[in-house]
Amino acid sequence: MKHGISFRKFSRTSSHRMLMLRNLVTSLFEHEQIKTTLPKARDTARLAEKIITMGKKGDNGARERASAFLLKPTVLPKLFSTFAQRYADRPGGYTRIHKFGNRKGDNAPHAILELVDNPRDLRWEMTSRAVGREIVKNNLRKDSFENILNEGGSGALQVLQSERSMDVDEKGILRSKTRWNVQKVLRYRGEEALTELSHKAADYADELLAAPMAFKSVHEDLKEQDRYTRPSRRPAGHKRLGEERPALVVAQGAFGRGAPPPTKRRYVYNMENALTEGFKYP
Repeated sequence: MKHGISFRKFSRTSSHRMLMLRNLVTSLFEHEQIKTTLPKARDTARLAEKIITMGKKGDNGARERASAFLLKPTVLPKLFSTFAQRYADRPGGYTRIHKFGNRKGDNAPHAILELVDNPRDLRWEMTSRAVGREIVKNNLRKDSFENILNEGGSGALQVLQSERSMDVDEKGILRSKTRWNVQKVLRYRGEEALTELSHKAADYADELLAAPMAFKSVHEDLKEQDRYTRPSRRPAGHKRLGEERPALVVAQGAFGRGAPPPTKRRYVYNMENALTEGFKYP
């Protein structure tokens, strides 16, 4: 029985494996969001949590251990200033893993590893879009599309203020899962985060309402343009000279985009009949 095994081997030696994880943690602190395989993301997240805890301590021993672990010295000021201030009130859980399907080639499970509350936080963006979509959906239940077009997502701030204090199982404008995500992303952020989230939700609600009108105007412009540029078609039921198909097929509009060209065998057969029996007009 093996004991004391805490990390995956990744088919590498211990020195190679540790250097790879140190490189991933350094890249995570530098870009605050990286994409790698799911097993690597899980082991990288464990190490990144410990290094951020060192950054929150901020003493000389933590600085020496962090500088010995990270591969780029330029990341150290970011660790002990930006991350320490951002996660000062958060007791843990500084990283988040999003599954990203499978990688093309070897079909390895892909994942996005990111720091919580970073400027490109995926959960923050997804939650704001979900709030805007559900506000529009709720308004469409009460009024017509034309009446709510000018309002858009103007009431997003009031909705978030009421939904933030509600229980997850209560019935409100937002779904239970969306309300849970709203409370989760706003738990350790400041009061200005509520206003910022409401602005993002309102912008996405306006985008949802403006998209049908934009497509409608584009469709009308193309339709008006096609009246003068597109060649005229024969209406269904209009039989051409020499048409041999049944009238029922012609009436169904089988040649709406133009009759298929006659085959060589039929063309030869028609010419032979014309030469022997004479031309017959329909």
